[in-house]
Amino acid sequence: MNKKTLILPIILVTLTGCGAQNEDDIAQADTVEVPTITLAAIEEAQEAWAESIVAIGEASTQSEEAAEEQAKETLDTLYAFDEGTVLFKPTKAAEIPFRSTKEEALSYFVGGDIEEDSGFALEPWTNVRFDNHDTILNGDTALSSGNYYFTSGETGEEVKVEYTFGYMLDEGGNVRIQLQHSSVPFR
Repeated sequence: MNKKTLILPIILVTLTGCGAQNEDDIAQADTVEVPTITLAAIEEAQEAWAESIVAIGEASTQSEEAAEEQAKETLDTLYAFDEGTVLFKPTKAAEIPFRSTKEEALSYFVGGDIEEDSGFALEPWTNVRFDNHDTILNGDTALSSGNYYFTSGETGEEVKVEYTFGYMLDEGGNVRIQLQHSSVPFR
């Protein structure tokens, strides 16, 4: 037997194993819609994240509880902690550089259980803007990297930070952050 004879039955078994019974079923199987993440959806998610960071700082002027509630809402609506693993490496984290849980991310944003955390989002920042270097769209996931700039409410200065974000679509088709890595540019 030659290799072609051996490969063909394997392909047919694979197609019939997926429920395809005939050529019509096979053609129909090719038209299954897979959710696709778009560049516009990524840009909207980045804008929502930027607005959320500013909102946490604004809420902190009311009370610590208000800031914490805003940060929890950010984590619940923008991150994929409820869908599975999130890889989170905040900018200003040295002793515990990686945050695996929603509670650890909350501590980074508003202070809490981790001693080194003073509440990054409590600055308050008056603006956050993304400058994407590039974005890779891959079906229901995407990666984006570049610089983002945080405008300090105290000094008015912009702080430049490098980032890589990974995004996924949840079951409802919402863009969620699955990876966040931020760092201050090397000098």
